[in-house]
Amino acid sequence: MLFEFDAKTRELIDRLTGFMDAHVYPVEQEVHDWTGDPANLWRPWPGISDLKSKAKAAGLWNLFLPHEYGAFSPGLSNLQYAPLAEIMGRVPWSSEVFNCSAPDTGNMEVLARYGSPGQQERWLRPLLDGDIRSCYAMTEPQVASSDATNLETTIVADGDDYVVNGRKWWISGFMDPRATVLLVMGKTVMDAPRHQQHSTIIVPRDTPGISVVRTTNVLGRNHSPGGEAELLFDNVRVPAGNLILGEGRGFEIAQGRLGPGRIHHCMRSIGQAQRALEYMCHRVDGRVAFGHKLGEQSSIRQDVAKSFCEIEQARLLTLKAADFMDRYGNKVARDMIAAIKVVAPQMAQNVLDRAMQAHGAMGLCDDTPIAYAFAVNRFLRIADGPDEVHMAQLGRLKIAEYASAAC
Repeated sequence: MLFEFDAKTRELIDRLTGFMDAHVYPVEQEVHDWTGDPANLWRPWPGISDLKSKAKAAGLWNLFLPHEYGAFSPGLSNLQYAPLAEIMGRVPWSSEVFNCSAPDTGNMEVLARYGSPGQQERWLRPLLDGDIRSCYAMTEPQVASSDATNLETTIVADGDDYVVNGRKWWISGFMDPRATVLLVMGKTVMDAPRHQQHSTIIVPRDTPGISVVRTTNVLGRNHSPGGEAELLFDNVRVPAGNLILGEGRGFEIAQGRLGPGRIHHCMRSIGQAQRALEYMCHRVDGRVAFGHKLGEQSSIRQDVAKSFCEIEQARLLTLKAADFMDRYGNKVARDMIAAIKVVAPQMAQNVLDRAMQAHGAMGLCDDTPIAYAFAVNRFLRIADGPDEVHMAQLGRLKIAEYASAAC
């Protein structure tokens, strides 16, 4: 692969960086104050719509959707999108400004890849336009959901409808009033082989029978306005036409959905780590203790050097994974996706921890974006599959590959 971005990517990098400088960084504290105020719980920051309109007008919209989706896509490859996602990741909430935030991105990819024309018109179009938001309901409290074949929620045919029953939790974004639709994964074909039992169905939020059991904090944060909700589906009836692709295709859909989302998270993690390193260098260059700048201390210089090396290594692995996805498809690139999903959040956590330490007590509060980014990346080591699952899959793939080759 080439190590220099093409002209189109460089031009988008410049435009996106300029947009962040002009419109996102200046309101970062305002957004933080809004979301941290209990009076605004589950209410979107009022300025987000205006920022979205500006981003859409600037042509910085739906950049995540790969070129193979034709008319739905702005035409970028995963490799072209990688540095853009890194820039957005520097401010964790900013991806929404460009309609590039999870879980909407994964749901849009599902609908673009697997949805019927009617499903695309009803749900994909308003998601692509940024008029609504969405959720993905997969994880369940009563089973180890890192193995998706464990899921017990049922999606049972009944006449012209399907009826959904079960309990889901960690449903990101449900508390946001703009989230009007869920993609729900559950068991439909009870006697089929393990990976062909589940289906995915579109469930409008206002369908009778959906109730919120509770919301769950993540490392002390409520993630307003979207939150993390535990939901009960009690005889939730939806039209049969809402089933995506067909019965027993849910696991296939989930695998297709999660691959791109995982690498998008990694791209954003690198942006957060890079920003933390920059904050750390500013801090140690201007802070004096015991008669010397902190940046003159050997241990601090080593922390900076290690952080730089680790960020660069993870960035290159992310770009290689993106390049493999573009060249060979997500299935062939699954080893690279698994590798970077293990590496990037842990790398970011390490860098952010050093930046926190360099800031002293200031690093533990929200006077800088470092503490929040640390929490985000600890969360990411479980979201979209825990490290252990990715390492088990990667180890299995590599054993099979290398054991079959001559030594």
